[in-house]
Amino acid sequence: MRASAADALSFSERLRSGRFVVTAEIVPPVSGDRRDLYAKARALRGAADAVNVTDGAGARAHMGALGAAALLLQFGVEPILQLTCRDRNRLALQSDLLAAGALGIENLLLLRGDDPRAGDQPEAKPVFDLDSIALTEVARRIRDGHELMSGQKVSGKVNFLLGTADTPIDPPAGWKPARLAAKIAAGAQFAQTQFCLDAGVVRRYAQRLVDNGLGGFFLLIGLAPIRSARSARWIRDKLPGSIVPDAVIARLGQAADPAREGRTICLELVQELSAIPGVAGVHIMAPGNDAGLAETIAEAARIARHARPGERRSGEAPSEAWLMHLQ
Repeated sequence: MRASAADALSFSERLRSGRFVVTAEIVPPVSGDRRDLYAKARALRGAADAVNVTDGAGARAHMGALGAAALLLQFGVEPILQLTCRDRNRLALQSDLLAAGALGIENLLLLRGDDPRAGDQPEAKPVFDLDSIALTEVARRIRDGHELMSGQKVSGKVNFLLGTADTPIDPPAGWKPARLAAKIAAGAQFAQTQFCLDAGVVRRYAQRLVDNGLGGFFLLIGLAPIRSARSARWIRDKLPGSIVPDAVIARLGQAADPAREGRTICLELVQELSAIPGVAGVHIMAPGNDAGLAETIAEAARIARHARPGERRSGEAPSEAWLMHLQ
């Protein structure tokens, strides 16, 4: 079957076209076998617009993010390479950026990284030679200025799309997005956020970004198909910056099938967020729940393709499952 023109677009092209995007996230396996990585990614191929590859998530060792991203590219999945400042000094970070460019990895999410004391080998020594803003500036300098921090010229061309992390809030009067503005000034072009399961907060936050001149920035809101009220409370209480309304926790607590209800809530939010100006897409995460992630991403992708005019694939109709939500 011949792919449509929309299918052939890269992640950056989909963002710039105004298409509502859906990204997913996988933690590479603790494995030296590429088949174990492919098993985690197989159900996301053709559904997610791009897939994040975490870099030592939770300050734990996994298959290296750079190698895993290169393997996903071979597998037909467009990766977003997460690169953290925790484990590498500026020499190693610049080397990995050059390697990413050479491998054809274009999408980067540049992060500080979790403190090693939070992981399973707390004696590991942190580096933090650069912070995420400095790393963003370095990546932009390599891409646009063709030089390293030392001034040494870089051969070849890289086409990085630079991403950063963000945390939506319900902005009080007078609040300005100074931290995000600094990241954008450094070169960030898109952000994927912490969990925010409150569309009202997103609407007010996105409007405040527009009011402060950040309207052209691509904002992807973090969602999750939460499996239980207990999990929802844990996310709210243990993950800084996460927003999980009491109403969501109550729905999960009252549901006969909480996991199913969690997926329904997530998909309802995809639909609602797709109508909010300033929101470019959603970033769906489900740590430890690969099966739930795959099912949610598949349905979220169908919703996204019908969310904005001109984006439906030829001959495709909305899924029966989603039509039931609209009744």
